[in-house]
Amino acid sequence: MRLLLKILYIVLGLFLLAFVIIQLFAIKSQKNIETYNYIVEDIYDSFEVRAYESALFTSVKLPEAPFDTSSSQGFSILAGYIFGNNNENKKIAMTSPVSMTLEDSMTMMFMVPKKYNMESLPKPTQSNIKIKKIESKKMAAITFGGWANDKKINLYKSKLISQLESEGISFSDNFFFFGYNAPYEFFNRRNEVLVEL
Repeated sequence: MRLLLKILYIVLGLFLLAFVIIQLFAIKSQKNIETYNYIVEDIYDSFEVRAYESALFTSVKLPEAPFDTSSSQGFSILAGYIFGNNNENKKIAMTSPVSMTLEDSMTMMFMVPKKYNMESLPKPTQSNIKIKKIESKKMAAITFGGWANDKKINLYKSKLISQLESEGISFSDNFFFFGYNAPYEFFNRRNEVLVEL
């Protein structure tokens, strides 16, 4: 019995150590990831208005499905492209956040690192991956923690709409979800729902 307890404690200790190492690695990795640049123009109680600069994005359109299914499928396709499934077999650095349009058929997007332009960026080998330039724009953003799902996204979308209407700020019907963390990150998770103004 004591031997079994010792083995159990050792296994739990190793599991805990591995968990801590993975979380420290995730925190360190986040510091080196290029992000979608913006300037905060106005701060309200539960949201802020931001001016985003223009950027290139890789994108893939997805069929209507629950968030978990769509995000997993889209991430797999775009990750394949940046990990070398392109005409140059070249790895492209990961950026943050991962973006999804909130429409009936979602589009997932990865920002392209700034060192590339439309000519120098490796071409996708999959026809469903598109490269597009998103012009500079103004968006309102509301932030929430934890893991995202359809229920949370819809809740914060409704909160954002309500807050914008109460402030008398006009907005479009172009809503987005931004996710900033890898699935294995447990701490300081950041998600956002945004809308173009």
